[in-house]
Amino acid sequence: MLKEEAGATLPVDSIILGDCVAELAELPDRSVDLVFADPPYNLQLQKDLLRPNNSKVDGVDDDWDKFSSFENYDQFTNDWLAQCRRVLKDDGSLWVIGSYHNIFRLGTQLQDMGFWILNDVIWRKTNPMPNFRGRRFTNAHETLIWAAKSQKSRYRFNYEAMKALNDDLQMRSDWLMPICSGPERLKMETGKKAHPTQKPEALMGRVILASSNEGDVVLDPFSGSGTTAAAAKKLGRHYIGIERDPDYARIARKRLAEIEPLGDDAMKVMQGKRQEQRIPFGSLVELGLISPGTVLYDHRARHEARVRADGSIAVKGAQGSIHKMGAQVQGSSACNGWTFWHVEKEGTLTPIDSLRDVARRQLEATS
Repeated sequence: MLKEEAGATLPVDSIILGDCVAELAELPDRSVDLVFADPPYNLQLQKDLLRPNNSKVDGVDDDWDKFSSFENYDQFTNDWLAQCRRVLKDDGSLWVIGSYHNIFRLGTQLQDMGFWILNDVIWRKTNPMPNFRGRRFTNAHETLIWAAKSQKSRYRFNYEAMKALNDDLQMRSDWLMPICSGPERLKMETGKKAHPTQKPEALMGRVILASSNEGDVVLDPFSGSGTTAAAAKKLGRHYIGIERDPDYARIARKRLAEIEPLGDDAMKVMQGKRQEQRIPFGSLVELGLISPGTVLYDHRARHEARVRADGSIAVKGAQGSIHKMGAQVQGSSACNGWTFWHVEKEGTLTPIDSLRDVARRQLEATS
């Protein structure tokens, strides 16, 4: 599928077979809303990993994770990150995941390029692989870095959705969830794991819900088995995956063909006040929801204010906005007038903020 973006076509909802740097170079500037990158970790394995009984651990020993030196790995990192920065919209954001082998090198390059780090998130695994040789702590976590394109970026963060996902508590930066296993783990016909580092879809889903909107374009330059694309499709986002291994690309395409996006109602997420359409108090007057001359009260009816035709309110000869006059009567430097002032309805004082929601619905119905 081709999507028109910034005067150029974007191959959305597709898995592109090819080298990530070369294929990224074909995408238009500032065309992608969110990047999630799961690059090679450069595990630096010199020989097979063995259990105490000398059986081989089914770990990552593929050629794509092998680099001749740190300098070689750093150059590779610089090349793909530079392309991701170019295709990322100015108000987009980027996530990258890694282990202790590479995440610190990635973080340095992100900052050197001008990315603004927003969070480092710890994915704490409930069922990590043990340290078989007993010479180190069990490596039970991976680190995700979330970064905006610059310090001035107006990046997306669906705070209320993350809070709702966390039982109405502010979402923390340590995420506890299992590694990919059981029915979710993709297998080859032989029963072998289809991909050695398949990430759990719950992890990708949280990242996408937190930092993108429905209809946004999500790019994964190291698509692997297609987990990022699968989560994006379910959540109503467009996706672009780049994968150089034809077997992994085939697996991802088959996986995506079997996915149906969630319905429109299921994809609606909690919105904070900052994401809602701005409604001035004067709009309530213009829409007839509050008439000039109406008396406003604080919640205990200790203070009174009268609404003027221009959307200002008057208190004892002084006149100003709902916020300014709310602060003045309290002797405070600031006030949220929407929650401070109330209007009487059938003998009950109701915050004027409830009328703002009515105004939004009226305006949305006529737009």
